[in-house]
Amino acid sequence: MGTQYRAWMIAALLATSSAGVTQAPDRAPLRLDRSDYFEAPGVNWLVFSNVNEGLFADAKISGVELIQQGVRTATNGDVRLSATPGQWDPAAIFVRRRVDKAAGVIEVAMRYPDFSYTVRAERRGAMVVLSVLLDQPLPTAQVGKAGLNLEFVPSAYFHKSYAADGKPALFPRYPADAMTLVPERNLASGRSDGPGAEPQAFASARQLILAPEDPARRVGITTREGTVSLFDGRNQAQNGWYVARQLLPGGRTGKVIEWTLDANSVPDWLRPPVIGHSQAGYRADLPKVATIELDRDDRRALRPRLLRLNPDGVFAPVAAGSTREWGNYLRYRYVRFDFSTVKTPGTYAIDYGTTRSAPFPIGADALTGLWHLTNDVYLPIAMDHVAVNEAYRVWHGDPHRDDALQAPVNHEHIDLYRQGPTTDTRFKPGEHIPGLAIGGWLDAGDFDIRTQTQYQVVRQLVDAVETFGIDRDTVAVDWTTRRVEMHVPDGVPDILQQIRHGSLQLLAQYDAVGHAIHGIVEPDVGQYTHLGDAATKTDGLIFDPTLKPYQRAYDARGGRSGTPDDRWAFTSKASALDYGSAAALAATYRVWKTRDPAFAKRCLDRAQQVWADEHRHAPDLFRHGNTTGGPLDAEEFTAAVELLVATGDTGYAERVEALAPAMLRRFDATATTMVKALRHMPDGYRRQVETAARDWAARAKATETANPFGVPITAGGWAGSGAVLNFGLTADALHRAFPAVVDTAPVLRALDFLHGHHPASDRSFVSGVGAMSKEVAYGSNRADFSFIPGGVVPGVLLLKPDYPENRDDWPFFWGENEYVVPEGAMYITLASAAARL
Repeated sequence: MGTQYRAWMIAALLATSSAGVTQAPDRAPLRLDRSDYFEAPGVNWLVFSNVNEGLFADAKISGVELIQQGVRTATNGDVRLSATPGQWDPAAIFVRRRVDKAAGVIEVAMRYPDFSYTVRAERRGAMVVLSVLLDQPLPTAQVGKAGLNLEFVPSAYFHKSYAADGKPALFPRYPADAMTLVPERNLASGRSDGPGAEPQAFASARQLILAPEDPARRVGITTREGTVSLFDGRNQAQNGWYVARQLLPGGRTGKVIEWTLDANSVPDWLRPPVIGHSQAGYRADLPKVATIELDRDDRRALRPRLLRLNPDGVFAPVAAGSTREWGNYLRYRYVRFDFSTVKTPGTYAIDYGTTRSAPFPIGADALTGLWHLTNDVYLPIAMDHVAVNEAYRVWHGDPHRDDALQAPVNHEHIDLYRQGPTTDTRFKPGEHIPGLAIGGWLDAGDFDIRTQTQYQVVRQLVDAVETFGIDRDTVAVDWTTRRVEMHVPDGVPDILQQIRHGSLQLLAQYDAVGHAIHGIVEPDVGQYTHLGDAATKTDGLIFDPTLKPYQRAYDARGGRSGTPDDRWAFTSKASALDYGSAAALAATYRVWKTRDPAFAKRCLDRAQQVWADEHRHAPDLFRHGNTTGGPLDAEEFTAAVELLVATGDTGYAERVEALAPAMLRRFDATATTMVKALRHMPDGYRRQVETAARDWAARAKATETANPFGVPITAGGWAGSGAVLNFGLTADALHRAFPAVVDTAPVLRALDFLHGHHPASDRSFVSGVGAMSKEVAYGSNRADFSFIPGGVVPGVLLLKPDYPENRDDWPFFWGENEYVVPEGAMYITLASAAARL
C-alpha cells in the first residue's frame, strides 16, 4: 500500500463510530440547500434526479449518481434484479420522490410488479447513508436476485487500485472474470442462443475503497452488515460498468440494507475552466466569440488573453478583445470573450489563468472545406449493401446480402419498430422478401435501415447540391460489384452518388412490397448488439426453414442457410412514410435528370405515382416510435413542395397553399421546406412566410440571451446537436429568402457550437474536425474506443437538474456520442452555408 493510502485508511479507521460509520477527518460536510442533491466541494450525490424512461431503460442515467471533481463517475444506484444489468433488463418504476432539505434526507419510492421499496439517502457529515426499506418481505422468487447496485464507469478507474477490507488490488483493465452458467441469458449478453452466463464477483468485503491513491476518484462503500461485492459488467457486454452490489435479505422488513457512501471531497476544489471556442477556427471578417465556463464558486477576477503564434514558435499576447460577465447557466458561471476585431491571419490560442485552449486559425479560409471528412469518409462508411475500403483498411464488407424476412405480425421490436396485425404485403411472416438488399445507410451506431433516415438524408443532400453546387469527387462507387473505394475519384460527384444510394433503397421498397416500409432491422438483441464489421452480422445467405441451424446449402437458387439471422422488414403501411419517400425521390430527380435521365425519370415517376395513390384512399395512420414518419400533414406538405419544385405543376401548389397554415404553426420545423416553395407560389404565400420569418427572427434573438451560446440547447435523453443544426439551417434559408429580416448570425453560432463553443467541454462534435474533436464516439468501432472521421455526435446531454455532460472517455453513452446519419448531411449543408457567408 502507498503511504498516502495507509495514512488515509488509518485516519478513517480511527474515526469509526460505534455504529460502524466512518467519519473521514477534515472533510467539508455535505449540503442540501441550494440544489436538490447533496454537495460538497468537488462532490455531488444525485438521488433519483434522473430516472429510467421509455424503451431504452438503461441509459446509465438513473438512481443514485455521483459527480466527483466535476465528472459523473457512478450511476444506477438502485435495486436491480441482476448483478450486471443491461439495457433491456427489468428496472423498477419510479413512484415518487421527497426532498427534506432541513433534515438532509431524500426518499424515493420505487416499484417492481411484485414488490415495492424505498431508497433513503441521508446526509451524515461528509458522507451519505444509503438505505433500502421494505414494507413487506421480499417475494421468495426475488430472494437471491434483488440487490442494491451502484455502478462505476470503468474509464474513471482504469489504471487505479481498490481495497477490499484493506486488501489491495488493481481494477481489471479488461474483463476476465470467472463465469457461472445459468439457465437464462442476460439480455445484455450479445448472444442469440446458447446458455446464460453470469460473472462472478472479483471482490467482496464489508468495506470497499475505490481508487484510494487518487483524491479525485476515492470512494468508500461500507455496509452495516454482510458484504458488498464488485462485479465487472464488461464480462456481459462491452458497455458494462463496474458494479458494487449487495443482495437484499429474505424474510425481513424495514431497513434491510444500509451503506455508507464516502466520496472524497478535495478542500476548496474548483472545476478547472473550460474555454469554449471553435476548434476549427474563425474567418477573419466574421464574429469571434469564446466563452469561459467556470465553477459557480470560482469568484476569481481573471481576464482571458488572446495569444498569437510568432514565427519563432512562441505564443505572444495580442492586445485585443472585450470581456464581460455573462452570469450563471445550469451549474456553471460564464464569462464571454469577444475578439471579433482581430483580423490578422495566423494561429491563435486563448489563455484563462493557467488554462490554455488548443490552437486555432484565423484566416480567410478557416471555414473552407470543413465538411470534407463527412463527405469523403463518414457517409461512405455508413453505406449499406456495399463493401467499403480505404487504402489498407476495410471498414466493412458487403453486408446483409440476405435482406430481408417479413417481420411477424403484432410484434414490437426492441428498437422502436412494430409490425401491426397484418403484413400489408403479399408475404407471410418469416418469408424472404427479395430485392431489398440494395442501397441505404446504416442508421446511427447500429446496422438497421430506417426509412425515415433515408429520405431525410436524401432531401438534405439535394438541398446542399442545389444551394451550394457541391461537386467534390473523392469516392469511387460501383453498384454492380457492390464496392466503394475511398479517396479514389470516379468522375461522379460523391454527393450525387450518396443521393442515388439512398434513393435506390427507397425505390427497392416500392418494387418489393408496393409501399414505403418502416425499415429493416436485426431480429433480436444478440444481433442488435453486434459490433465490428457489418458483413459479419449475418451469414449473407437467405434463411431456409427446412435446413437445420448453421446448416448451409447451395443450389440453382443460390445459397441458403438454416440460421435465422436475416434482418426483418417492418411493413405496416404508413402514409407519412410514403409521402416522405415521394418527397425524396422527387428531389433526387432534379439533381440526376441531366446525368442519368432514365434513373431520374424512374424516381419522379414513382414519386408522382405515390402522390396519386395516396390521394385515392384514406390515409394509413399506423404510427410507432420514430420509425413511421413525421406528422402526416408535414410529410404531405414536404412531398407537395418537392414535387412542385420538380415539375412546376399547379396542382401541387394548390396543396401547398392548403397545408401552409398548419405548417406556419410549426414554423421552426417547417421553415426550410416552406422557403423552398416561394418562387413557385403567389405573393400571398410569400407574405405569410415573411411574417413567420419575422417572428422566428425575434425568437432567435431571444435565444441569444437564453444561454451563453445563443442556440437552442435541448434537454432529454438525447442531446441536441440536431436542434442546433436545424437552427442554423433555418437561419440560412430564411436569410437567403428575406435578407433584411433574418441575419446570418445564427448560422455562425450554430456552427461554432458544433465545433466546440458549447457547455461541458471544448471538443468539436464533428470527429476529426478541429484541433480537439470527438475521438472516442459511438460508431461501429466504439468497442475500440475509436471514432469515424466526419461523424457528428448528439453532443451536450443535460442531466437533471443542472449537469451538462459530454464524455470523451466512454463511447457507449449513445445519447451523447452516437453518430446519426441525418446530422452528417445537415452538417455538410450548414458548413457550406457558413463558408459562403
